[in-house]
Amino acid sequence: MPRHQLTIRDALAHLPGPRGERFAELFRHGTLSIEVYAPRTRDPQSPHTRDEVYVVVEGSGHFRNGGERHPFGPGDLLFVPAGVEHRFEEFTDDLVVWVIFYGPEGGEGDR
Repeated sequence: MPRHQLTIRDALAHLPGPRGERFAELFRHGTLSIEVYAPRTRDPQSPHTRDEVYVVVEGSGHFRNGGERHPFGPGDLLFVPAGVEHRFEEFTDDLVVWVIFYGPEGGEGDR
């Protein structure tokens, strides 16, 4: 995969991982980490230590972000601050998202 270009087709070739993982890190530069995530049936995530952004490539459903829950679909961008409980719920089996982690441990906070 070229260093400065990621395609969803190439990203999905990394899934599932050797132990059945439904995510794969594809790029890292400084604090920036880019992953692909394609859960099936349920989303077992727990809060992360860094801020993150999801960009929905395919699929739809509902997203729980702290105390909020809202529908999502292709093209949507979802932001989750570090340490916040979140997960995809009632999602279609074709769900694929880019995951972008960035910033310091504990998140950037409100700057």
